[in-house]
Amino acid sequence: MAHAHSKYADFEGLREQAVTLRRAGLSRRQIRDRLHVDNNDILNRLLEGEPPPEWTKRPNAKDDLRARARELRLQGWTYDQIQVELGCSKSSISLWVRDLPRPERRKRTREEASAIAKRGWEAKLRLREEERQQTRQLAADAVGRLTDRELFLVGVGLYWAEGAKRKPYSRRERVTFVNSDPDMVTVFLAWLNLLRVNPETLRFAVQIHETADIAAAEHFWADHVGIETAKLLKTTLKKHNPSTNRKNTNENYFGCLRIDVRDGADLYRRIEGWWYGIVGGATRRPD
Repeated sequence: MAHAHSKYADFEGLREQAVTLRRAGLSRRQIRDRLHVDNNDILNRLLEGEPPPEWTKRPNAKDDLRARARELRLQGWTYDQIQVELGCSKSSISLWVRDLPRPERRKRTREEASAIAKRGWEAKLRLREEERQQTRQLAADAVGRLTDRELFLVGVGLYWAEGAKRKPYSRRERVTFVNSDPDMVTVFLAWLNLLRVNPETLRFAVQIHETADIAAAEHFWADHVGIETAKLLKTTLKKHNPSTNRKNTNENYFGCLRIDVRDGADLYRRIEGWWYGIVGGATRRPD
């Protein structure tokens, strides 16, 4: 504690620097890093009374909704019409437009009601998608850059979930990974690179339904892993069963990519050991 107090002994001098940086347009994080202030309470006191620069303020999406709601109300729209158009609550609409004159009530035709309902549903879908994308982006930002150890552990779990494993009836110890998700393939290859697996020992093959565009799939996967299509092993075709109702039939269907590591028995044994090490570590965690 004595060290912390001595670090901020010249508080007024530090505040003068912080205010100067704030007025120059720096964010709290920039000021914190520039002045090496790692105590949020101290940082708050240093910047007390100083408003944040405009560029750090996030736009409020409701400002646009409010402006649009007032515009529609002035055009004679009812609360119900505005609600389905903008996908927001009636209580919010009431707060935004209650100072405006009420429109004359008139009976809507069936076609008008249907069109309004359709626009409202489309607006709700747009809002849902925006919220979905925002949640995904915030979650992605929270992960940040992986350390080598984090990638190592992710890779072990990924292989044990999706890779080939030794069975009592098949005791072959080999490293084979099959997946249809290009991102999973990317992470798996990054993991092999972290483990310093020689790229020359990797073999790639496409596995896909016989009714799909096989040539397109081969080009897609070869391009994804950075090799020529000629270096792919023979593609494995899955027989088409007319009685099944397959969903993966559009132009974005490229089947699966199989990745084999030649002479990978020793690597497989280490993966198996790493996985059981993770299991043991997870089950022995302190309460």
